[in-house]
Amino acid sequence: MKKVDSGVLFMLGSALISALNGALTKILSEDISALEIVFFRNFIGVFIIFYALKHTAPKLTGGKIHMLFTRGLFGFMAMILFFYTITVIPLGEAITLNKTSPFFVTLFAYFLLHEHLNRRTLFALLIGFLGVVLIVKPFGMSFSYAHFLGILGGFFAAAAYTTIKKIKDIYDSRVIVLSFVGMGTLLPALLFLTAPFIHAPASLEFLFPKFILPNTLHVWLLIILMAFISTLSQWLLTKAYSASNLSIVGVVSYTNIPFAIGFGTLLGDNFPDTLTFLGILFIVLGGILVSKRQ
Repeated sequence: MKKVDSGVLFMLGSALISALNGALTKILSEDISALEIVFFRNFIGVFIIFYALKHTAPKLTGGKIHMLFTRGLFGFMAMILFFYTITVIPLGEAITLNKTSPFFVTLFAYFLLHEHLNRRTLFALLIGFLGVVLIVKPFGMSFSYAHFLGILGGFFAAAAYTTIKKIKDIYDSRVIVLSFVGMGTLLPALLFLTAPFIHAPASLEFLFPKFILPNTLHVWLLIILMAFISTLSQWLLTKAYSASNLSIVGVVSYTNIPFAIGFGTLLGDNFPDTLTFLGILFIVLGGILVSKRQ
């Protein structure tokens, strides 16, 4: 019971900080690109994690370096897609679409691990799908490419969470986070270096922006703040998903949606309309049912 309680507390902290991080991302997007936000957030995070590791050495032995690489790659893809959607659609919607990840985890379990899907799980998947439809409103001409990317970000987030569960017993949580912030630094750097030589289609321009070094103290302070709280959020998330009872932790993770709606409203987003609000409720309900499938 003690471990479950700690997982809940870790996830509550991660949910609140994640929503705050989304708000900071939306503010920063007025001055720098989503890829730059990802780069600076992770670059500073690398030094934070190295300091933590130097202060207290990891005790777990490791042994599956390819899984660390995979976790970092999936984590980067989830982050860039998530941050980009935050810059172009309301914060609450972006975070809700990212929270489709439990549905993808369930599908991974079915297709890759051949786990059985009972009626409740199938019902949960249907409820979650209807929630996505209500949010993106494909028949009301409100569906956008950004909404699609938000859902794709949920897919990669699910893949990243799955790898955490695979390696939590052989790698220290700080090492797992290091794989994430490390890849989140190297890959954006490579994209910036190749950007001048790439003529990307409009749909992928957000991956190849021109690097512009921030020149105001205000922006740098926001970047530093976001890097610290994002690294803390990732550490809390990793600790939460390493807890034994993932169903409870998964349910608690949905608290970042009302946090995000609140922050988004403060920043000027419209409060969710009736269909969007119902879609959010459907996704939360479906996610809770999926989380309790075990």
